[in-house]
Amino acid sequence: MTDGFLLTRVLLRFDTDDEDIYKELSAAAFTPDGHLWVGSDELLGVERFSLVEPFVFGDRRHFELGNFVKLFNDEDEIDIEGMSYSNGYLWFVGSHSTKRKKPKGKGVEKDIERLSTIKVDLNRFMLGRVPVKEEELVQYSCEENRALTAAYLKTSESRNILIDALKEDEHLGIFVSNQIPSKDNGLDIEGLAVHGDKIFLGLRGPVLRGWAVIIEIEVEETEAGILTFKTIGEEGEVYRKHFVFLNGMGIRELCLHGEDLIILAGPTMALEALMSVFCLRNVLGFGGNRIFGEESDRLEKLFDLPFIPGSDRAEGLALFPCFGESDSLMVVYDSPDDSRIPKPGHIFADVFRLES
Repeated sequence: MTDGFLLTRVLLRFDTDDEDIYKELSAAAFTPDGHLWVGSDELLGVERFSLVEPFVFGDRRHFELGNFVKLFNDEDEIDIEGMSYSNGYLWFVGSHSTKRKKPKGKGVEKDIERLSTIKVDLNRFMLGRVPVKEEELVQYSCEENRALTAAYLKTSESRNILIDALKEDEHLGIFVSNQIPSKDNGLDIEGLAVHGDKIFLGLRGPVLRGWAVIIEIEVEETEAGILTFKTIGEEGEVYRKHFVFLNGMGIRELCLHGEDLIILAGPTMALEALMSVFCLRNVLGFGGNRIFGEESDRLEKLFDLPFIPGSDRAEGLALFPCFGESDSLMVVYDSPDDSRIPKPGHIFADVFRLES
């Protein structure tokens, strides 16, 4: 393991003064046509960029996800924390978390009261996909005799069927049923990687005695626009759990590199700390629940990210070959350092060499 070797920086031209768009980046993905898609944890849509110059992405276009899948409402943020592209679809996932209100310095009693208040934004409980066709997100597309349709995970009285399933889980159920907030080591999905109908969800929390959790599911469209679980276990299980030891950190993002899973690891709680990149090998062949500790030959720490206290919180990962390097990784940041912003509405992402 070494510090990450920074190959270059890539400029994203948002051309907007809205800091919620360019200073709150939480997810990134590339489509085969070379377009870059990014998500913010404060919005209800995603941004598409085109390569307008070498290492410069611009011509931004916004897509509201509510135009393609049914949101719970038009007000709550989705809190997009992961994006992935697979087989013609752009996938996205909300955090599935509750949140505790922050003190705002407007009086002791009010601040203490705010700390006792748990808020639920229903749109956070979204997992969905939208077809990509000719640089656009579309409701429906037909490619190579395949019908592609926008769809989302089936909702329920408990928000969706994933929450229904996890409420009974021996490890995660207590966190889900008691609605423990994300920054209090509660349920918080921040990683997404998709291969066909197989989906890996990385949890920032809870971290269980130092072990982070990856949930694996498979889905199918059983009615128009609605995704349900496939059975993936001999006894009718609809999900698997994989435990990984990331030096006590939670999962902040995932992306697939061939059959390997690249993991961005960082603090579970609201802490200032080092963030690291790991590789979990051969994940597409997993069967049953698995556990990978420090001595596992399947789990390897690749490098640490540069640490700037108070800023540059890495949130999104996407493979981005450059300079002849077939294995390189783009990282986008929430709360970017001032040095990353040459002027308002323009921001740099980093590209690291990805090597084992």
